[in-house]
Amino acid sequence: MVTDVAIDYSAGISDAWSSIAKFVPKLAAFLVILIVGWIIAKVLAKIVTVILRKVGFDRLADRSGITSALAKSDYDASSLLANIVYYAVLLITLQLAIGAFGPNPISDLLTKFVAWLPKLFVAIIIIVIAAAIAQAVREIIRNALSGASYGSIVATIASVFILGAGIIAALNQIGVATTVTTPILVAVLATLGGVIVVGVGGGLVKPMQSRWETALDKVAAEIPARRAERERAEASHRHAQRPAQAQAVPQQPAPTQGYTPPQTQQYSGQPHQGQQFPGQEYSGQQYGQPGQSGQPPQQYPTQEPPQRDYGGGYEQQRPQ
Repeated sequence: MVTDVAIDYSAGISDAWSSIAKFVPKLAAFLVILIVGWIIAKVLAKIVTVILRKVGFDRLADRSGITSALAKSDYDASSLLANIVYYAVLLITLQLAIGAFGPNPISDLLTKFVAWLPKLFVAIIIIVIAAAIAQAVREIIRNALSGASYGSIVATIASVFILGAGIIAALNQIGVATTVTTPILVAVLATLGGVIVVGVGGGLVKPMQSRWETALDKVAAEIPARRAERERAEASHRHAQRPAQAQAVPQQPAPTQGYTPPQTQQYSGQPHQGQQFPGQEYSGQQYGQPGQSGQPPQQYPTQEPPQRDYGGGYEQQRPQ
């Protein structure tokens, strides 16, 4: 009987040693994979941080406003993505290390989660890029419509639409929009549409009418001012071009000493038709106009001969 008990103990010890012999290599593989994966995760995190800072990812995050959202945290945009890469590599390492013990539920769960991590990384990049584009469009529209009262409102609406499109794309990337966000988004849009329709068609008719009239009056008042400003700019531009055109016109040369003056008309003392010297009486028959000889004589003003300046003073030609 003692012999049988000894045989049973030896069998149990043998099975225990056999199990330990099988487990130790698996444990060693687990530890080796875990240590190597941890080192690789550290190296990859540093590489990702350097690359993102070289390509200016932090400046892009500053423009998008994400840096201000991370102001209270210990990470900037590049460090945040580097940490995501670090923990993703650690999860992959943990999955491989647990897989050394054979198939198990934990390994399957980690496999699915690790397969989802690249989608999360791409979704974060999509949100950052969409936020940067929305901020840039907002600044462009605000500067373009800086003189208008509705410029900031239009810029904000455009940026919100762009950012919303980026968020929807990111959620579709990680596979959440089809199950959660799409019904919520549809419900929110339907609610807003219903409020607008009911408000505009019902109780908000008069307030909306007054607001639209005020807005249209502002726009109508701003259009002439902008037109006048444009006309003033065009007038100043034309005025600035006139001196250049005046300098381009060649000046006429001064007359030389050999200049010959034009011949003056000498008066012969005989009046031509239609002209009469003082003291002469008008006669229709004398100038070939019969039937007017009985009219009283008409006095005409004396015409002074022209005066010309030929460089030596005025010379006056009088009739002989």
